[in-house]
Amino acid sequence: MKPLATLAVLALTTLHLPALDWPQWRGPQRDAVVSDPQHPLTKISSEPKILWKVPAGEGQASPVLSKGRLVFLDSVSGNETAHCLDAATGKEIWKATIAPTVQFQNNYGDGPRCTPLIDGDRLYVQSCSGEFQCLNFADGKLLWQVSFGKDYGATFLGNSSKDPEAKETASRRHGNNGSPVVDGDRIFVPVGSTKGATLVCFDKLKGKELWRAGSDNTAYASLMIATLGGMRQAVHFTADALMGVDAAKGTILWRVPLKTGAKRHVCTPVISGDTVTVASTSIGTLKFKISQQSGKWSADQAWAAADLKTVIGTPVLANGHLYTQGAGSRTDLVCVNYETGATLWSQPGLGDYAALSVINDRLLALNSTGELLVLKLNPAKYELLGQFQACGKTWTSPAYSDGKLFIKDGANITAIQLD
Repeated sequence: MKPLATLAVLALTTLHLPALDWPQWRGPQRDAVVSDPQHPLTKISSEPKILWKVPAGEGQASPVLSKGRLVFLDSVSGNETAHCLDAATGKEIWKATIAPTVQFQNNYGDGPRCTPLIDGDRLYVQSCSGEFQCLNFADGKLLWQVSFGKDYGATFLGNSSKDPEAKETASRRHGNNGSPVVDGDRIFVPVGSTKGATLVCFDKLKGKELWRAGSDNTAYASLMIATLGGMRQAVHFTADALMGVDAAKGTILWRVPLKTGAKRHVCTPVISGDTVTVASTSIGTLKFKISQQSGKWSADQAWAAADLKTVIGTPVLANGHLYTQGAGSRTDLVCVNYETGATLWSQPGLGDYAALSVINDRLLALNSTGELLVLKLNPAKYELLGQFQACGKTWTSPAYSDGKLFIKDGANITAIQLD
């Protein structure tokens, strides 16, 4: 092929690269980090282009995106509902009722808490009350379901319950939040039963239970899957501990007790190599090294940052540095050396929650006030490139695809052109 023809083919190939999907909690790899050379995000306007905006009900479940379709959950007419939209236009393709909306007495309102998961032609959704369903992604039809309460004894109690058990659990009091994870032909679900089913593994297509493990309540932490110490593991930050479970057999390999007074672990484990890092309002931020020797597993503390007591939120790890939130309801954005745990810089200005993600060399922070901050990914200093009001009050995380952000608040879901 002639050089000019080759260049033309390469140019056409580049122009027609498929858009990145954001099919699950925190993106393609569940780490809130993506590379998208097509969209360097060099120009951040104070008045971004709104592509479309459609009404949405209450709920803190984050939107997800795959194959040009966007899915979000909300509360509609007394029911938690899944909606599938055309991501280009916002036009609804289908909707499906999941479970009755449960009432809350707190600042976060009613509605779904758990981010759905798209896997091929399947969609997995989970209600506050612990109804877990597998739907056909094409039309929203139910394929299989399980009930945490009816099938596993993890009954939803609600935050006004007088049951003593309500004080021992977060998710069964304020709503099941932890998002499941798929690995191969399995799906791992944070059921949270103290009767031997903290974590349950199912055949993702048929819904058949493959194994169950643990006797902890769950917290608000989503699951992770990783190879640690040479073994494939499901990593679960429960209401009482951090643990690694053999993905194939369901054997608990290691477990570190980590307790808070309110069972409030609201952090997805951050995994890098053989290390796992978590944060919570009581324990601060902790990094563990997972290893095995002669079949004996250990989780050794690598460092602890006791002052980084994040109430709600998950750090993001990029280029050897951890970007996270400080303590309290008016928090700082903090940059930490991941190897040592030392704080490199700290900048005030966040609310009680911020969804952190990295796109190329940009750090995005969606504040709970609905303001989006765009920073240069710089461990040497806080370097703000732009900011704008993206939506109303929110505790969700945005989905990113092809230079666009899809954000849900308590009234709308909005598509914004970033670059």
